[in-house]
Amino acid sequence: MQSSSSSSASPRPLTAYGWDDGFAESFAAHAGQGFVPGRVVRVDRGRVDAVVPDGDGVRTVLADTALVATSDPMRVPCTGDWAVIDLGEVGAGRDGVVRALLPRRTAFVRSTSSKRSEGQVLAANVDHAVVAVSLAVDLDLGRIERFVSLAWESGAQPLLVLTKADLAGDPDVLAHLVADAETAAPGVQVLAVSAAAGDGLDVLAAVLAGGTSVLLGQSGAGKSTLANALVGEDVQDVRAARDRDGKGRHTTTTRDLLVLPGGGVLIDTPGLRGVGMWDADTGLARAFSDVEELAAECRFHDCAHATEPGCAVLAAIESGALPQRRLESYRKLLRENERIVAKTDARLRAELRRDWKQKQALGRHMMERKRGVKGVRGDR
Repeated sequence: MQSSSSSSASPRPLTAYGWDDGFAESFAAHAGQGFVPGRVVRVDRGRVDAVVPDGDGVRTVLADTALVATSDPMRVPCTGDWAVIDLGEVGAGRDGVVRALLPRRTAFVRSTSSKRSEGQVLAANVDHAVVAVSLAVDLDLGRIERFVSLAWESGAQPLLVLTKADLAGDPDVLAHLVADAETAAPGVQVLAVSAAAGDGLDVLAAVLAGGTSVLLGQSGAGKSTLANALVGEDVQDVRAARDRDGKGRHTTTTRDLLVLPGGGVLIDTPGLRGVGMWDADTGLARAFSDVEELAAECRFHDCAHATEPGCAVLAAIESGALPQRRLESYRKLLRENERIVAKTDARLRAELRRDWKQKQALGRHMMERKRGVKGVRGDR
């Protein structure tokens, strides 16, 4: 059994990691069993590193996740999760086991593949979804819209960070790039920062203080460099991006939760080559709020914004108030989202049908067995 000091430790030191009254309420049902709360700071091959209370401070433990293992990728432990940890189950190479996960408040999810109907949780219980975009290459506004849509859907507040701002050179050029990004992400704060020059880091740190943030973006976006600058030391490996396309190697291979000196915690993630949509109807509506607001003014409620008379969207495009590119991006992401939702529904229907067939087969087996018993009794 675990020591009394471990089971009676106050979870208050976990406040710096995001612990609050809401999570305490969720944990209350487990508190009387001698378990402790812990926040997952890294996941690796069926085990997690988690911070748990230890006297007036915290310590990091290695806990096995076999008891909460599942084939559903949406329910596996993820960096940022709050876990119920049993420190009494000490074993070879482990300090305890994860007994349960507390309900998630938010989760950033992407589809694992365009050919499969599974989602992957990249980070849980985050307040800010920080999308890092490098200014070392041309802005990909469509990719920004994709990330922002998923960020809104996660339940977190999106934040767009244009990294390597020192490479923009002319302040007017930088202002133009920020304006383009703001057009692609209405309602989202856009910050231009340079980890090399230190520009904008104080503003970013102030925004992230007191909450949990996840850092997202392509390889070469400067996420690890930005994470190191925010933490104030080299906690993440950094390698140079390729000159021809600005892409880098995956220097970050796991999702790590880092404590920020100014308050708050940051989850750094590996570079993402692909970010597929995942049931993001609400997120798309928020990311394309300008298109949605215009569509509400169309003469016909089912307007396809193609050739219909009285179409407010087409009128905005004609006047230059709405870029044609933005409408096309909206349609593209909507179609992709509809496909993944259809695949997901089909998978769920297939699972229900398979369960029903198994129960039906079991029922027939039991009936045949029952009839067989009756036949034996009748022969006697």
